[in-house]
Amino acid sequence: MLALVVSAVLATSVTYLVYKRLKSSSTAHTLTQVVAAAADLPAGVTLAPKDVTTVNWPTDVPLPGSFSKVEDVVGRPLIYSVNAKEPIFAHDLAAPGSGIGLTAKIPQGMRATAVRSNEIVGVAGFLYPGSRVDLLLTLTPPGGTSPITQTVLQNVEVLTAGQTIEPDPQGKPQTVNVVTLLLSPEDSQKLQLASQQGTIQFVLRSGADQGKVTIAATHLDQLLGGAPAPVSTGAARPSMARAPKAVPPPKPPEITLEVIQGTNKTVQKFQ
Repeated sequence: MLALVVSAVLATSVTYLVYKRLKSSSTAHTLTQVVAAAADLPAGVTLAPKDVTTVNWPTDVPLPGSFSKVEDVVGRPLIYSVNAKEPIFAHDLAAPGSGIGLTAKIPQGMRATAVRSNEIVGVAGFLYPGSRVDLLLTLTPPGGTSPITQTVLQNVEVLTAGQTIEPDPQGKPQTVNVVTLLLSPEDSQKLQLASQQGTIQFVLRSGADQGKVTIAATHLDQLLGGAPAPVSTGAARPSMARAPKAVPPPKPPEITLEVIQGTNKTVQKFQ
């Protein structure tokens, strides 16, 4: 009986201690409500009440940019796709009143500009939405006789490839006829002018490479092993140095000829 009583007391004590620890732990980790996607949502969709829900999230693990009220996200288009039960952040949503589809992905002050592409110009089909590219222009300058290639735009974001605004999850290449780029108004004008003057080529770059470099134009002479002729920056000034005095040419050597006729001897000299 004594052993049973001791066992009961020990079991009660352990149970109480575990309950107290769990209660204190649950009190320390309070929960809050965070707005999340109710199902897998593609980019471009305008959020409706049925598309969103709320999930519990620990208050000691903050989520900057998240929402706590469903009405704060309803009616706003998604810029990026969101998975089910994934919290929705401010950077996932377009500004209120920005429209739907592609227009929702255009930041304020920027423009979406389309340019024709093909399998070669489109980097063999590996241009995806979100890719970063440089644009090269090949043309013959006015008054020139040979073509040049010049980088006209650098670190440009690809908005769409064809009608696709989201990259393929498996990274499969796709040949498209039109690529839409995100450009400033000034760069949009450059692209339009460049497309009318020569041939445009895309150069794919690393997404981590955000820098811009100064690149000189490549001339045809450089491909043929020579260097382009220097460009004159102004009229040549007359030289103030005195011209060297003319040196007279050396006199030809003198030729002496002896003529002997019998006993007569004559000497003749020629130059």
